[in-house]
Amino acid sequence: MFELSKEHEDFRKVVREFAEAEVEPHIAKWDKDHHFPSVLVPKMGELGLFGLVVPEEFGGMGDDGDFTSLCVAIEELGRVDQSIGITLSAGVGLGINPILTYGSQEQKERFLPDLVAGRALAGFGLTEPDAGSDAGATRTKAVREGDEWVVNGSKAFITNSGTDITSVVTVTARTGTKDDGSAQLSAIMIPSGTPGFTVEPAYDKLGWHASDTHGLTFEDCRVPADNLLGNEGEGFKQFLKTLDDGRIAISALAIGMSQRMLEETTEYAKTRKAFGKPIGVNQGISFQIADLAVMVEASRQLTYKAAWLKDELEAGRRSVKEVKQAAAICKLYSTEAAVTATRIATQVFGGNGFMEEYPVARFYRDAKILEIGEGTSEVQRMVIARHLGLPTA
Repeated sequence: MFELSKEHEDFRKVVREFAEAEVEPHIAKWDKDHHFPSVLVPKMGELGLFGLVVPEEFGGMGDDGDFTSLCVAIEELGRVDQSIGITLSAGVGLGINPILTYGSQEQKERFLPDLVAGRALAGFGLTEPDAGSDAGATRTKAVREGDEWVVNGSKAFITNSGTDITSVVTVTARTGTKDDGSAQLSAIMIPSGTPGFTVEPAYDKLGWHASDTHGLTFEDCRVPADNLLGNEGEGFKQFLKTLDDGRIAISALAIGMSQRMLEETTEYAKTRKAFGKPIGVNQGISFQIADLAVMVEASRQLTYKAAWLKDELEAGRRSVKEVKQAAAICKLYSTEAAVTATRIATQVFGGNGFMEEYPVARFYRDAKILEIGEGTSEVQRMVIARHLGLPTA
């Protein structure tokens, strides 16, 4: 049965110390200024956070790392700040993993060493203004002309796509039509600075203020034909697997949020007084905090079981179906629990919870996107129902 090893728990302590020393003192200002701290990325690289699932030949941790370790790191960063947590989650899950999983040896050697070291970041362009959950409605097109792909279209809400150290964005594009009339999608890597590749201004977001998120536009953007990631027409299959892994990682991010809310409310209920007594003596408060503890524990169990299954899958001991179902379940529960956790925390803090000087306000703003990114809650319920054998439309 799955459990976190002593090595995982020791690693947790290392990442927690890093987050509390390098992120906590600055995050309120970064959040207020909507500043992406690119200076932090190489430090995360030095700690090995971007290389936890990458072989040693590309600068990664090799046998000393695994997907569970990545989830531990994301949880601990997310406990201090969600923007930094998603920077790691997307940097590995959406930036590194597609290249590692589907890239040629040349592509891996070209991009992975800098990405693993934190000298660069990569993004993954799937979502479009009119194609989110319905990824099959992708309108971005790539046409083969000789030894080049010519890409036209746009992407929306792409993380790590416009930083000063972004080196490449992998985008899904229509490269043909299948026999049934549906789009044939392929994944193509487009390096930053390629003519015709425009990074739109950063979004003015509700939360994740210290995370980098942009829309992207491609106008007759030409890249070499060998920038195709994997085989032509396999883009749909590739991003489905990418999202499965990403859902577990987002669930770990949600645990970090819920854990922090549990810590904040517990301490506040002990020290804040009303009517001459700590507010924690009131069952209306203590019962809500008890519910928080249950949600944290349940989220952690579901998420690390899914991470364990993912590692077991890589070792050939589990099935894709098991991982896909576990990923959907943990993502659905943990993210909805995190949104509830921030609502409870804000309520416990009362008027102070509405003030930006308290971290619960920042986490409250950051929470909602967890139910949307990497597949909405509704999509997770569809996946779970399908795996139960229920009829589908």
